Amino acid sequence: MINKLRLLYKKFYQKANYDVQKSLLLNAKILSQFNNQKQFIKSLDEVEFQVFSQRGEDGIIQYIINKIEIPNKIFIEFGVETYTEANTRFLLFNNNWSGLVIDGSTENINFIKKDIIYWKYDLVAINSFITKDNINNLINSYVKTQDIGLLSIDIDGNDYWIWESIDCINPRVIVCEYNSVFGSEKKVTVPYKTDFVRSKEHNSELYFGASLAAFCDLAEKKGYDFIGTSSAGVNAYFVRKDLSSPFIKYQPENGFNESANRDSKNEKGELLFLRHHERLNLINNLWVFDIETKQNIKINDLFKN
Repeated sequence: MINKLRLLYKKFYQKANYDVQKSLLLNAKILSQFNNQKQFIKSLDEVEFQVFSQRGEDGIIQYIINKIEIPNKIFIEFGVETYTEANTRFLLFNNNWSGLVIDGSTENINFIKKDIIYWKYDLVAINSFITKDNINNLINSYVKTQDIGLLSIDIDGNDYWIWESIDCINPRVIVCEYNSVFGSEKKVTVPYKTDFVRSKEHNSELYFGASLAAFCDLAEKKGYDFIGTSSAGVNAYFVRKDLSSPFIKYQPENGFNESANRDSKNEKGELLFLRHHERLNLINNLWVFDIETKQNIKINDLFKN
């Protein structure tokens, strides 16, 4: 009797979740259509909404891809964990795109392959720890065309170096997580380390990735315009210069948003709930690579003025 009740509860729970998801998808589709009718927006936060993304990325991505021509509706996203919260999952459900996701955890990839999306949509999941040396081979194993729709980068570590190394594709849109702790002006990134893992490099988990200015500098070199960030201060958005005319172009200083996250930790792994201006002190004795001087410098020395 108990087992039957458990089974009934499980079916009810799954049905409830499925119904909630259908409702969210329907509302998001309506909101997306409404946003797409806007001829001009002052900032990307005007079109934000969240279904599967961390904050408002689903809405922003929908707005961008509906303002430009995208013949090959293909995405690549890495650092996806279980892919239940991701920048591209809504593209599968709402737009029927195909895509590649990569994560360094075998457990995460196995989870994805057991998810309903793995047979219901055209998704390929690869288990690999991403480095500068393997990223192009990983991408080439999936797609042969350079002109894909969207690339999303979020590996909480060597993000700058990985994007710099990618030369086998030329995505129309790039979404990249930046580390707002580094501010809006300094062009810095964590030094490249093949086995960089955010949680192992410093207990605070604030030491990762690159500044917005560093990504904007790299984007310019690669032929992209910076069109803004999410209001939560997590992701930056770049569109290829040959396609960016529908969007306002920003500099790092006026397109920057501070991260709203308060996820810094102490040595015991407990949350400290520090606000943005309080975070840098936790990592001020660590090193970053200065893009302009091409030298490593301590954070404390870089920001002392």
